Amino acid sequence: MLSIGDTFVLYLRTIGWALAVSVGFSLGTALAVWLFGIISVDIDEWAEIKNGNYGVAAIFVALIVMIGLLVMSVV
Repeated sequence: MLSIGDTFVLYLRTIGWALAVSVGFSLGTALAVWLFGIISVDIDEWAEIKNGNYGVAAIFVALIVMIGLLVMSVV
């Protein structure tokens, strides 16, 4: 049986990993969206999404899901 101190250490470790994953996911997503903006210079993605262009929105969703899968596989 684990003592209170061991349980506390495990909780802190879990919280640390959760913070690391959230930071990695947010940085990865920001980097992917920024790079996509650099690659597609001729398109204003946010204006296209506001106009109802679901193709651009699907690309953003795919970027976010792929970054999430990459971060999940690393952790």
